[in-house]
Formats: sequence, C-alpha cells, structure tokens
Amino acid sequence: MRQELTEVLRNKGIADERVLAAINAIPRHSFMDEAFLEHAYEDKAFRIGEGQTISQPYTVAYMTEWLELEPGMKVLEVGTGSGYQACVLAEMGVKVFSIERFKKLHDTAKQQISLLGYSKSIKLFFGDGYEGIPESAPYDRIIITAAAKEIPQKLLKQLKTGGIFVLPLGNVDDQLMIKMTKTSENDYRKEMGDNFRFVPMLPGKIF
Repeated sequence: MRQELTEVLRNKGIADERVLAAINAIPRHSFMDEAFLEHAYEDKAFRIGEGQTISQPYTVAYMTEWLELEPGMKVLEVGTGSGYQACVLAEMGVKVFSIERFKKLHDTAKQQISLLGYSKSIKLFFGDGYEGIPESAPYDRIIITAAAKEIPQKLLKQLKTGGIFVLPLGNVDDQLMIKMTKTSENDYRKEMGDNFRFVPMLPGKIF
C-alpha cells in the first residue's frame, strides 16, 4: 500500500526519489486513529484531534521536496501535529526540532516517534510556534505546517543565511505555498508554489 502511494505521488509530480523513499519508509497508519486505518495510504488528510489534521501525503512530499534537504541539516518544524511530517524529515537524514502548541498532540507524537525509533533524530518541544526554538537556532531549513496570514518575523531571524523557509501563506480558504530563501542577513528571495488548504497557525499554547 505504501508503494502504491509513492507511485501516486510520483504521478502527481514529486520527482525527488529520496522524498518518495522517505514516504515509503514511514508507516503512516501508526499516526492515525483506528477508525481511519484502512484509509491510511490514501492521498487524503484526516483528523487527529484538537481540530488538527494529518496532512495528505502529497502535501507532505511537496513541502519536503521544496526544502531541498541534505543529510545533517538542522530543520525547525512548526506544528508537530501527529509527528508524521517530522518522521519523513528525519528519514531524509536531518536533525528535526519540532514545536507543537497542543499538549495532547505533543505528548502523543512524542510517544509515537519513540516507538518508531526516531527519538535521536527528532527533538520535540511544547510551546508557541510563533516563537520558534531560538535556543537551537540558527536552522538550515524551517517548515510551517499550518497556514500563516503573514510570514512570522521571529522565525525568519532563526534561519541561516542561505537557508530555506517553506510555509503556506494566506487565509483559511486561500493559501499559497511560499519558499523564502535567505540570501543575506536582511534579504530574501521569494518563490510561489501551488494552492493548498491547512488549518490556521495560531499563537499561544493549549494544555
């Protein structure tokens, strides 16, 4: 079923074989409620509680491909959610620092990531994603897995020069994938991608 999913993603335009291999390696069903297990390898998003979703595999693959990852990089992920995206990133050979604002999701993801053996590659934090994780900055890459209405400036400051920042930008119904490449301390090159639909990025944390 995973192999069939990777073929679907390849046919949709995902060209990086390393990304496809990472998707193929991760048991997506492990991150989902039992009610959805038979649909785990369909290219669809599903609810995971707290009003959040596990993104459809195409979205995960698209964002991962856009990050242009190389082994050994440090990646900040804002919005751990189920932990699925973090595991895909870790499978690409990078060190992941992931922050989640919902304590329940943070705790569940921590348990699942440990069970799958990714604890050494993924460090999880409970907190406000808008603040990032400054104590571990700077990062080679930053990814936001929720829709921001504007680019969070505190996160931009945590990106290395030469680094890439990928996020969906816009309101609830109209979001565009954006890639920001930091060309100097205060300059960025902006690229626009496809339209997607994410839950909104919100400040604060929920116990």
